[in-house]
Amino acid sequence: MLVSRSRAADLALVLNTVIWGTTFVVVKQALNDCSVLLFLALRFSIAGIALAVIFGRGLEFSRRGVAGGILAGLFLIGGYILQTAGLLWTTASKSGFLTGLNVVLVPLLSAIVYKSVPGWREWTGALLALAGMALMTLENLQFAMNRGDSLTVACAVAFAFHPLVIARFAGSGTKVISLVQIATGAILAWALVPLLEQPFVRWTPQLIGALAVTGLLATALVFTLQTWAQQYTTPTRVALIFAMEPVIAAATGVAVAGDRLAVHAWLGAALILAAILLVELKPLAEAGHPK
Repeated sequence: MLVSRSRAADLALVLNTVIWGTTFVVVKQALNDCSVLLFLALRFSIAGIALAVIFGRGLEFSRRGVAGGILAGLFLIGGYILQTAGLLWTTASKSGFLTGLNVVLVPLLSAIVYKSVPGWREWTGALLALAGMALMTLENLQFAMNRGDSLTVACAVAFAFHPLVIARFAGSGTKVISLVQIATGAILAWALVPLLEQPFVRWTPQLIGALAVTGLLATALVFTLQTWAQQYTTPTRVALIFAMEPVIAAATGVAVAGDRLAVHAWLGAALILAAILLVELKPLAEAGHPK
């Protein structure tokens, strides 16, 4: 049964990665019809309502589960606010690759949180990722980052903390953590709308479709699957599977949105992926799962 659950967890994480990787273009196009925070507030509200209806009376709240859900929700919505805002000034392809930095940051932050010194793989991976980021954001033959790139890198840091929280609290109830983290995101997004932006919305078919896809699939479904899956697989396997996301995002951006990456940007993307694989392709014995 344990082997079966492990395989199912891996398949669930692959599904998550495909969904996430293909939504960069969807979100970028939706921002033509809706302001950033309002879009996120609507997205997380749809997801929260859907989970509340699906889970219904099967919810069993615990203090630890609620606490874990709130903490995970804070990092989650923080990452999405930064990522979605970044898409206003950067391409879907670059957003996907730069968001992928969170996979390299996870072991470094884990070392700080859990007091273990990073090995040579972590340090080398961090340097490779830094070089790759510089190449990807090179503009006019100068090393520079535009506003969207900077916001997306900050989002990668927030997303790096999210799986650490899930790993810590995953055994406290999949349903509760999933619902509470999404509800936390929705509440915080609605609270920030009048403070940080002038909201606008045009109810186009494109926006409605984007909200349905991102709310039901890319939020409600994927974070429930992630919370469940992290009970049955190792952090190494989780991070390795998630490393496919920037590849899928770039391919989608090029194929659907017509994004173009210069040669140096593709080289930077290759370095980022090499860093991800270097850090995460470790023997399973080296990977510790925080309890």
